[in-house]
Parts: sequence; C-alpha cells; structure tokens
Amino acid sequence: MSETGNAPETAGGAEDGAVGVTGPGAEGWPEIRRRSALLDDEDVLVIDKPADVSVVGERHDTDLMRMAKDAGEWLMPAHRIDKVTSGVVVLAKSLPVHADLARQFNRRTVGKAYLALVRNTGLPGQGPVLPERGEIELPLSVGRKSRVRVAAPRETITASAGRWHVAESDVLPKVRTYPSTTLFGTVWRDERHTLLVVRPVTGRRHQIRVHLAWIGHPIEGDPLFDRQNASGTPRTCLHSWRIAFDRGWGDGSRVTVSAPPGDAFWAPVRDRLEGTVEETTAHAERVLGRLEREARSAR
Repeated sequence: MSETGNAPETAGGAEDGAVGVTGPGAEGWPEIRRRSALLDDEDVLVIDKPADVSVVGERHDTDLMRMAKDAGEWLMPAHRIDKVTSGVVVLAKSLPVHADLARQFNRRTVGKAYLALVRNTGLPGQGPVLPERGEIELPLSVGRKSRVRVAAPRETITASAGRWHVAESDVLPKVRTYPSTTLFGTVWRDERHTLLVVRPVTGRRHQIRVHLAWIGHPIEGDPLFDRQNASGTPRTCLHSWRIAFDRGWGDGSRVTVSAPPGDAFWAPVRDRLEGTVEETTAHAERVLGRLEREARSAR
C-alpha cells in the first residue's frame, strides 16, 4: 500500500501523525522486532505492529523503517497500515520480493482482514444496528487539510439490503474521486458496540475508518472522529488481523499470517462479551470464512 495524500490504491492505509519518543518507538528496533516478528525468513519479515508507531514516513521523529535502518537492517514495506492501527504488516528484504508483493497488492490478490470495534450510532432514519453482512461502496476524496472524506454529502448516503452507496448524481463535482469498497461481517454486538470482521476490497488511505464513520459507526477511539477521546479508550480499536499472499518469487505457495489483537483493543468491551476473547476470536474466524466464501462465489 503505497500511500500519498491523494488516496490512491493502497494495501490498507497511510500513516498519520507523529510518534512520541515515549511510545512504542522508544523501545528500539531490536526489541520491537524480537517481540513482534510473526514470520522471518530470507525474503520477508512479517510483524505485528504496535499501535501508535508509524511504519514509514515520519518527518519529525521516528518510524519503524528508520529504526530498522539505524539498527543496520534494510527493509521495505509492501504496504502500510495507519499509525493508530495495530497488527500484521509485511516487510520485504529485497527489491525483487518487494516488487512481487506490490504487484499482488495492486492486483488485489492479497487477502486482508481487520477487526474493528465500532460504536452503535447509525445514520438518521437508518437505526443503530448493523446487518450480519454489509457492503460499503462509497467513493472517497481528499478535502481540506488533506483529510479523506466520502465524496458526497452525508445525507445522500442510502442503505439498502446491507449496502451503503450514493447515486452518481450526488458525487461531488470538480474533485478527484476514488471508488472504494469495504465488506464486513458482524461478530458480536450489544447496545453500545459492534465487533466487525472487515475486508477492504480496495485499499485507500483511511478507507475503513472513513467508511465506517460515514455510515454512523465510527471506530472506538479513532482520533479522526473523536479528537478529544471522550470515551477514554486507550487506543484506536482497529487491528490488521490477517494477511495472505503468494510466494511469487519462490514456489508460489500461499502464505497466511495472522495476529490476535492485544488487551487494549478489547478493553472497552471485555466485561460485556458473551464469552471469552478467545471464543469471540474463534467466532470471528467463522465469520471471515463465510465472507471469503461469498466473495469467491460472487466472482
């Protein structure tokens, strides 16, 4: 996911904000690498990125790629996830491997799944309950101060049979727009929150965060839409849960890497879950399986 301020096709999202020296970056690359490596071979390093540290692109402080370089290790991200997002990130160890992975992301053959904890707000007239399956097909654009937004007035968003969309006539004129599609399945809900498995079909900057907020279900703790963090949530509850890619540079085998979210992700709802975190995650596996089967049958 090569990201720019213009929200091009990416693998998931661009970086935002600065990293403080008291955050995860203060640990140093060797410790982060030791603690977060999920797959480490001669071609790739796949890590479980902590929340609140950037993959790359920090101007005023540090980021993971700069930390790795300073420690003597050359790596190149095949994609990025937002600074506030935790979870699986794929890093290439050579230019040919990076090029192969970049092609897979651009062709949308990489499997991507996130877990998102959202608030049950809803849009006026649509109610607070999300369906068991949903599709958000809303074009994105870049507005003032490089902020990503839906490229249409919020009041023109229509929900029908679990699909959110806008009419072509309602899309903002004279701005560059980016078709964007996000699929989701509901794992658990109560009166305040819903836990989703999210599969971004496209991979625009901030896509998942903007899509969910604009249909009235912002991600808990997201500073894009709750700058004061009124709920006191310790982190943004969005996690890159699973990635699957092909070893196109090698034997062509499919590789799937996953990482469960940490305790801080579950903090807002842990006491209200119907089962344990492990049982909830197992149910999320089943929901993801259904989403993947439905996507294959729709091709």
